[in-house]
Amino acid sequence: MRFAIGFPALLCLAAIAARAADAAAPEMPARGICSHRGSNHTHPENTLAAFREAIRAGAHQIEFDIKLTKQGELVILHDTTVDRTTDGTGDVRELTLEAIKALDAGIRKDPRFAGERIPTLDEALDIMPRNVWLNLHVSGGRDAGAAVARKVVAHGRVHQAFLACGRAAADGARAEHAGILICNMTRRGQDVARYIRETIEHGDAFIQLRQADPMPTPEQFRQLKEAGVKINFFSVSKPERLAELFELGIDFPLVDNLLPMLERAGELGIEPLFPEF
Repeated sequence: MRFAIGFPALLCLAAIAARAADAAAPEMPARGICSHRGSNHTHPENTLAAFREAIRAGAHQIEFDIKLTKQGELVILHDTTVDRTTDGTGDVRELTLEAIKALDAGIRKDPRFAGERIPTLDEALDIMPRNVWLNLHVSGGRDAGAAVARKVVAHGRVHQAFLACGRAAADGARAEHAGILICNMTRRGQDVARYIRETIEHGDAFIQLRQADPMPTPEQFRQLKEAGVKINFFSVSKPERLAELFELGIDFPLVDNLLPMLERAGELGIEPLFPEF
């Protein structure tokens, strides 16, 4: 015998499932070090090798860049072309996934990384612990945001993955899943007050500040903290700056040379993350 389930019952089941997922979600780091493009100082950037090293070292957040191929596949790459980081040439938007996967993304860093490939977003998400923040830097508009959000949901990463993007991509992502986490990247130049206000008004989980822009005032930091917005900062190259930034209210400085930054963070009482899979 078959039974029909009404729409209210479906909503109830969905709510129960969501609560169960939240209950099972691990505790996320309150602050720490963000490994920019993985551990890119010692490993080829935006590769699985760089991500595995960041995980091994204990990064609290891992940032990587997402691009769309000719066929709409999502791959991890910072530049619009493959020229700088691989043994090939060409615009990623004009290359098929098969062509991109044939490229060597490690040899230019060091011969010991020969054969390392450009990963897909699926491959990157597959290896990540459940308790590290995933900073997904999305290039593109509404369609790109929606495509990345679908992958985040499919991989069960809604509790930890956030899209660092502009407003159009954020809107596309939230149309796919209302609870998707967003890091506001719609910067307003010198108008820090507006940038902060819009971040809070849109309910964004993160904001990214930059070395090149004015630093928020103590009152603006207070507003972000009261709204529960976590603060990323791009970028930090000197370990001795970490104490100052954490004192100001920065939660996650983005760094390239991961190991000395984690060592300094440990001296400040922020231990490396022990990954949970």
